[in-house]
Amino acid sequence: MRLSVIEKIEDEIRTIEAELLDRLPKEIQKAREHGDLSENAEYASAKERQRLLNARLAQLVQRLASLRLIDVSKIPKDAVGLGSTVVLYDVDEDREITYELVTSEESDVAAGKISTSSPIGRSLIGKREGDSATAHTPRGSKEFEVISMQTIFSKGGGEWG
Repeated sequence: MRLSVIEKIEDEIRTIEAELLDRLPKEIQKAREHGDLSENAEYASAKERQRLLNARLAQLVQRLASLRLIDVSKIPKDAVGLGSTVVLYDVDEDREITYELVTSEESDVAAGKISTSSPIGRSLIGKREGDSATAHTPRGSKEFEVISMQTIFSKGGGEWG
């Protein structure tokens, strides 16, 4: 089974923490030993890397906290929601398209995975088979009709994390 979003984020947090607590302090100390810090490119580079990693770590910790707050009981069992796979008729392009609604971390449009926070994803939340949806995208409005859908629960899911 694939790693959950939460497990992926926890893995990245562990990797960043290891670098911040082990590798970077050694690099910074080594760079300090080269003398004048005002003209020391190695030192400046290591400190910039440290700043970026701290920012990324804070972002991941915040995202992890918000993901842990997702209440699976609030995901609709009979309508489009997080984890649903939806077959749509794209009215503008006269074709069928299939999307799976995922978190922003899992989003991969080329693979048919769109975020629930994307314009199309937001327009589909709560829709049922036969419903129409209008997505307001940067390229203008797009019209869809829901041909069929399968929720996370009908796929045997319903577990989060």
